[in-house]
Amino acid sequence: MTSIDVNGLTKEFGGRRVLDRLTFTVRPGRVTGFLGPNGAGKSTTLRVLLGLDRATAGTAVIGGRPYPAIPDPLREVGALLDPQAPAGARTARDHLRVLAAAARIPRARIGEVLEHTGIAAAADRRIRTYSLGMRQRLGIAAALLGDPAVLVLDEPSNGLDPEGIVWIRRLLGELAGQGRTVLVSSHLMAETASCADHVVVLARGRLLADTAMRDFVDAWTTPRVHVRTARPEPLRRLLADRGLVPVATADGRWRIDGARVDDIGPAAAEAGVPLLELAGEEPSLEEAYLALTEGESEFAGAPRIATRAREAS
Repeated sequence: MTSIDVNGLTKEFGGRRVLDRLTFTVRPGRVTGFLGPNGAGKSTTLRVLLGLDRATAGTAVIGGRPYPAIPDPLREVGALLDPQAPAGARTARDHLRVLAAAARIPRARIGEVLEHTGIAAAADRRIRTYSLGMRQRLGIAAALLGDPAVLVLDEPSNGLDPEGIVWIRRLLGELAGQGRTVLVSSHLMAETASCADHVVVLARGRLLADTAMRDFVDAWTTPRVHVRTARPEPLRRLLADRGLVPVATADGRWRIDGARVDDIGPAAAEAGVPLLELAGEEPSLEEAYLALTEGESEFAGAPRIATRAREAS
């Protein structure tokens, strides 16, 4: 099984440190989301991993070898970094033919990946006529061409329509389910939450988190429950016995932070306290990410824009 191992990775540009002793592992059989604010160092990490930049210190290896030392890289590692890279004057089929010939991949494989990525019907059109979503599909087709054990994808859902987004979610799950190593860099929290099992989070070139998705969300957020009852006092006592404090909201409900539906429903039923409403509010990956990276973004807008009235005053 092939893993990605980053150990003490440091990269400096003109005396500025953009990667600071990064260490993490991307394991086979799961989708790992690679997250971080703009300027966090994600793209630089991927470029060093794929041999496009040289590290100042430390290592980034795939299956124990640096990418330039892999004899048949397209057969070992599939990568999507820039969907605009293919020459626009070529057709998609010709682009894949060039890659297949260079890597000694059977030409029959070209038709397979074109079908698999949904662009077979447009395979003989010039790439310059492709939409961004079609270019993304072509980039993914190129990444899959050598049937690699490792996939490194930068923003693979960018430009895809809703059908395409559902498709890429399923594809990533299928690839991980086959035992492949899948690393997906993205700014889209909802998409990452829908497909990733594990997250690696960077900020300012430093590692902030390397953990299972569920553990990450639980560590940085608080679940809550909204409840409504015709018998508030018995419910209040029930909650107090469990160390929970309800907060009244404007709509006549109670909000109970730190609780889940399973904590409240069975206990209320056992105590004979009728509930008119019980709704859980599970925290999201986005909430956890923002809590962890607060103040870490290199580029951030002002919290609000002054109005003309305020400026005039």
